[in-house]
Amino acid sequence: MEFRSNCPLSCSLDLVGDKWSLVIIRDLLFFNKKTFKDLSNSKENIATNILAARLKNLELKGILTRNDLLTNKKTKHYILTEKGKALKPVLKALSKWGDCFSN
Repeated sequence: MEFRSNCPLSCSLDLVGDKWSLVIIRDLLFFNKKTFKDLSNSKENIATNILAARLKNLELKGILTRNDLLTNKKTKHYILTEKGKALKPVLKALSKWGDCFSN
């Protein structure tokens, strides 16, 4: 992957700094969502074309994997990789910080 600079913060933002990626990761981490349908039903109302693009991008970056269900090949399960799971403390900290503005 090519990054804008060698700055760790900039590299992180290149990976997950768009409007939707952290919301998707949040749903996988904290709300036990696994399927496209689950993720598309988030309260933020992400458009399905954007969700599909972000999922593909997160998969390409190694943040999540997509697996077929054995019982239904049309249904895919999205599972965070270790890289994705490592974002848990970051999301907790951002949520705590963002709570200051949501009241």
